[in-house]
Amino acid sequence: MSKKTFFITGANSGFGLAIATAASKQGHTVVGTIRSEASRASLAERLPAVRSVLCDVTEFDRIPDVVEQAEADYGPVDVLINNAGYGHEGILEESPLEEMRRQFDVNVFGAVAVAKAFLPRFRERRRGFIVNVTSMGGMITMPGIGYYCGSKFALQGISEVMRAEMAPFGVRVTTLCPGSFRTDWAGRSMIRTERSIADYDALFDPIREGRQAKSGKQLGDPAKLAEAVLALIASDTPPPQLLLGSDALNLVTDRIERLQREIEVWKAVTVSTDG
Repeated sequence: MSKKTFFITGANSGFGLAIATAASKQGHTVVGTIRSEASRASLAERLPAVRSVLCDVTEFDRIPDVVEQAEADYGPVDVLINNAGYGHEGILEESPLEEMRRQFDVNVFGAVAVAKAFLPRFRERRRGFIVNVTSMGGMITMPGIGYYCGSKFALQGISEVMRAEMAPFGVRVTTLCPGSFRTDWAGRSMIRTERSIADYDALFDPIREGRQAKSGKQLGDPAKLAEAVLALIASDTPPPQLLLGSDALNLVTDRIERLQREIEVWKAVTVSTDG
């Protein structure tokens, strides 16, 4: 793959850091967003070659200026890795709507705002690659992460439209759908609503305890994910979405099979509504 310029949101941890590390090792120019001077210092210590820019993806009005300045300083961006995000864990009935708004502000509106800042640039240059990081939770659901899954389902759908709209201009769009990886998603990066309704204890307490117990011990290796992302970007035929991790493969395949069975069982009712 020829040398490219990457713009990676949330580059100081998790998948963002792993992709920034792999891309910079291959000699690509990497511009990474961080949200504080402390994060800038930490990123500079770990990856001195990575250029950092202060950017909170929920400051929607600032994002076009941030992107414009980044391209003025470092040249045209070839690849956007829309990675910034976090997880929310909580039973729907217990979780305030304000926590849902915050989840969608970061995971959906922030990602779309960053993508929209690049769309006219990529369209005019007739090239570019957008990788929107969703999750297997954008294709399946689990009790206790309704806000998170909702945000990832939303970004998944928006990304498919984005892919169709940008294809005539030579711009590629893929969603990255990872399973469970050894990042801090289930640790520092997760917001947890306090439990308050005992009726849900039997369903949810084992899920929460199991997730916390497995944090840092998941099967997925972030460094291998980063290698897969670089292979994706180098591909001439990138897919609309790329599952990563055997758990993602198994769970999404199971959902597709169940959906197919449900469609078949209810097919007579489905077609009965035609005029």
